[in-house]
Amino acid sequence: MEDFVKTFVPLFIVIDAFGNLPFVLSLSEGATRSERHRMINIAVLTAAVLGLAFLFLGKAILDVMGISVGAFAVAGGLILLVLSIRYILTGQIVEVIKEEMVAVVPIGTPLTVGPATITTLLLLATQFPLYMVLMSFALNIAVAWMFFMLSGWFVRVLGQGGIKAVSKVFSLLLAAIAVTMVIDGLDRLGILTIEM
Repeated sequence: MEDFVKTFVPLFIVIDAFGNLPFVLSLSEGATRSERHRMINIAVLTAAVLGLAFLFLGKAILDVMGISVGAFAVAGGLILLVLSIRYILTGQIVEVIKEEMVAVVPIGTPLTVGPATITTLLLLATQFPLYMVLMSFALNIAVAWMFFMLSGWFVRVLGQGGIKAVSKVFSLLLAAIAVTMVIDGLDRLGILTIEM
């Protein structure tokens, strides 16, 4: 259960389905209910396929490139820290890409599964059993799908300001997780010794 929490929570924070609700609403403005549902389904499918590709191939890529888990933990932690600080300061983790296929870009990627999610998946796969990370990712994708489908209801209840406030708290938690990753990486590299 502890491993599940440690894999589910970081992914829940970086996927930030709650924080992406305003984007889903604005990008689907003017669409019919069926068109919005189709857009959400395509976006979530895109995110799932991209995440699974990196989850299953990421470790092999690290091995081929000769990158140690410790080095990746430090690099990944620093990237997540920068992304979380960027969100706290600017209100977005990544630049919103101009319209191509709205469901795929930017909702599927980079908003749902982008650099932060990919980095987190790769790092978790080096620390926990693959099935546990896979289960947590699948559940998070299901949660994102549910949040997107209920986007109108969330906005009516919390308002745009409420959604942004909750998302800022998630960003602060992401920054704390990022610092923990860096410390863990330095410990694995033998640069910093942590006594429990």
